[in-house]
Amino acid sequence: MPSARVETASPLPPSQRTAADTAEATGSLQQALAHAKRLLGSDPALAIRQLDEVLQVVPGHPAALQWLAAAHSQLGNLSEAVALLWRLAKAHPDQPLIQFDFGQALLRSGRGRDAIAALRRAVQANPDLPQAWRLLGDALWEEGEREPARAAYLDHVHHSTRDPELLAAADAMLADRIPQAEALLRERLRQAPTDVVAIRMLAEVAARLERNEDATHLLERCLELAPEFIEARWNYALVLHRCNRPADALAEIARVLQRDPTHAGCLNLKAAVLCRIGNYDEALALYRELVRDHPDAVKLRLSQGHALKTADHVHEAVAAYRRCVELEASFGEAWWSLANLKLFRFDAKDIEAMQQQLLRNDLSDEDRLHLEFALGKALEDAEDFAASFRHYARGNAIRRAQLPYDANETASRVAHIRKHYTREFFAERAGSGCEAPDPIFVVGLPRAGSTLIEQILASHSRVEGTMELPEIATLTGDLRRQATRGAAMPYHHALATLDAGALRALGERYLAATRIQRKTDKPFFVDKMPNNFMHVGLIHLILPNAKIIDARRHPMACGFSIFKQHFARGQDFSYSLDDIGRYYHDYAELMAHFDGALPGRVCRVQYERLVEDTEAEVHRILDYCGLAFEPGCLRFFDNRRPVRTASSEQVRQPIYREGLDHWRRYAAWLQPLEAALGPVLQDHPAAPVRE
Repeated sequence: MPSARVETASPLPPSQRTAADTAEATGSLQQALAHAKRLLGSDPALAIRQLDEVLQVVPGHPAALQWLAAAHSQLGNLSEAVALLWRLAKAHPDQPLIQFDFGQALLRSGRGRDAIAALRRAVQANPDLPQAWRLLGDALWEEGEREPARAAYLDHVHHSTRDPELLAAADAMLADRIPQAEALLRERLRQAPTDVVAIRMLAEVAARLERNEDATHLLERCLELAPEFIEARWNYALVLHRCNRPADALAEIARVLQRDPTHAGCLNLKAAVLCRIGNYDEALALYRELVRDHPDAVKLRLSQGHALKTADHVHEAVAAYRRCVELEASFGEAWWSLANLKLFRFDAKDIEAMQQQLLRNDLSDEDRLHLEFALGKALEDAEDFAASFRHYARGNAIRRAQLPYDANETASRVAHIRKHYTREFFAERAGSGCEAPDPIFVVGLPRAGSTLIEQILASHSRVEGTMELPEIATLTGDLRRQATRGAAMPYHHALATLDAGALRALGERYLAATRIQRKTDKPFFVDKMPNNFMHVGLIHLILPNAKIIDARRHPMACGFSIFKQHFARGQDFSYSLDDIGRYYHDYAELMAHFDGALPGRVCRVQYERLVEDTEAEVHRILDYCGLAFEPGCLRFFDNRRPVRTASSEQVRQPIYREGLDHWRRYAAWLQPLEAALGPVLQDHPAAPVRE
């Protein structure tokens, strides 16, 4: 490809040149430089030829020399690039971009001390050069000057607010174009691996995609480079909270608040973490301060309402939720939160207000589905069951369309467990695990009476109630990541390879992780995560002396109660009658399998029996747990401890049987549930045997 011709010198003496002659020469030079700059990206060797021609005509032209150095640098001719830039930097000591390029070339050449001097001259001349600050941080870091490097990286953060590439990635994130944002940020980090702003943004992308482990590693690297990057540390605390590391999250929150005591986002996160670990008095005090300072923040009011409800301040919770809908009438989650107060009743004005909101064309799916569930509950209380079911069905349909749940995957997982977790499998591992008897696991399906069982147990002087603890799920996630690549069931594959010491370590780790939830010195505590029925095998192997109670309820009653309950997270099967029926079927067969593989290991409590003959069932539960009977367990409703489930109000009332057959009012619409349950429904309450 021939070089563009450069015609900059006029044949006429200066006195005889016209303005047109000068303009033509200048234009030709600019065209030649522009052409050379374009070539830099595709053919740096050809760019060198073009720039050499320019410099023959205009010796010492600064831009031509600068781009010539860039071309040599691209070709790996670093000594040539440094020599060219040294001349420029010496001639133009106050030109920040020249000093920046010089510093970059010196750094690539391994001349760190000289690079630091050049880059410092660049940022002194123009502090608003974010990449110069970043490279200065790199140079200082390589020279072992960690604290000055971290200060430089923090300056990079402060001066990156107008960076066009980062702004493009931010716009993509705001528009929920996550793949585009991820691609932009990965390309940025390929070129600039220490760009702490890009690292933080990529961590946010990972967190949105629920790749929390990736987000954690990215933020740890970001904070290694720039520990005073407050927003990154707040992001780190948030990811730690999501990873169920509350103590670590609180430590990071404290570091943020030490620097910025008024950081509203971090204070809100602190309140949420305090609720997670059961410190409700402290959390509620913090929410009061936040609401005082931010009276119109609807999501803050909603979080306050959730904490008030859990701590048994129901009237105040209602006021908080009411304030949400006063501020934002379309805020569906606030309407649903009112409905989810099981003893609350909407009035006619509330129903009309919700119906009016559903007529809006601009309503988000999230607001719409919450309003549908709330109206379903309102009309159920009004005994308009047909209309109630229509709203429940619409709300479920919206959420089901958003979820990737596959009932066949659940069935395959259950089949794998039944095939591999045999009597022989457990016999080979007898004597393994941590011998501590502290936990009492209450497992089963949601809405099956597990909160009632927990409340009864927590009313005993030797048992502490906690919450639906996520620690077992955290352990399974770690096992999944340890498995051999390509394993069909990675968590189960990894578990099968563990020896007695590793199993004991997992049990000890579970006890250590749950310690933060235990506020008393009582020797036993309840973990009532229903989904742990999938992990009975793991629980038995790592905690062989723990108790396991299976909370069971009539399949139709339980299934319909699940269908009309909108769960915040973790119950993806619950938005289709067919999915619910199949899930219940798989659950019942899996528990029947463990009845055979581990005879007597699990105590099954039938909700209907617990309602009909409470005292006898309470005696049976306590006997299984090795606990002496205490009358207080029959007056569980007097226990005012925080209860963090949808049944929190109901378990503060004496047992009533009116709800046992409530599902029959909806029987006309529940045929898909009945069909999916199949023989499990006919066998109930006997456990199915399908080995």
